[in-house]
Amino acid sequence: MRRPMVAGNWKMHGTRAGVAELLEGLNNMPMSSEVEVAVFPSALHVAQVIDGLEGSGIAVGAQNSAIQSEQGALTGEVAPSQLAETGCKLVLVGHSERRQIIGESEEVLQQKFAAAQACGLKPVLCVGETLEEREAGKTLEVVGRQLSSIIEAFGVAAFANAVVAYEPVWAIGTGLTASPQQAQDVHAAIRAQFATKDAEVAANLQLLYGGSVKAANAAELFGMPDIDGGLIGGASLNADEFGAICRAAGN
Repeated sequence: MRRPMVAGNWKMHGTRAGVAELLEGLNNMPMSSEVEVAVFPSALHVAQVIDGLEGSGIAVGAQNSAIQSEQGALTGEVAPSQLAETGCKLVLVGHSERRQIIGESEEVLQQKFAAAQACGLKPVLCVGETLEEREAGKTLEVVGRQLSSIIEAFGVAAFANAVVAYEPVWAIGTGLTASPQQAQDVHAAIRAQFATKDAEVAANLQLLYGGSVKAANAAELFGMPDIDGGLIGGASLNADEFGAICRAAGN
């Protein structure tokens, strides 16, 4: 039985004071034991958030980690081993902003995925198509190719300890949202792609939807059979809104 998951990606937001205020709200948020909750602060605030959420049941993840698992000469990067030592449990891999703006290649994402798992971090692999690709009818081709890059490198068994987040690029931070049926169709295709290789991995894999998820649309999205929760952007910066989304996942 897959457990619902709601993860908040804070992106490049936060001051020490603002994070402290958000942590206070999260600690006062009614929590359902049925829902896995995680937040992904900026690297600068990871330690503050881990300390501030101790005992809350909310896991903390990183938005990025290096291509090698151990410390070394990679100026500006953070090793997965350092994140794990600090108390991180998860890490985002392949978010569209890093694919498109930073220019991370499939080869780089393979290295990051493997390095994270080598240190005990659970990768949250982000996949999704641009508006042009959707309008050209290439959504499933693009998403399938992004998944195959990791599957072919490490085997489908690697996803026994990973999460997949489908985030259509055209719906991230735009206010546009895939309809529940559009999102379900892609999630079903993702699960089917895994099922052709390992039915058990496919059945247990948590698939999250991301792209302008709010309290107002969360329940309908999460009600779809293959959508197991959400990767939440802007709405995760408001504890009340984020809490409402978490409650929607629990229902």
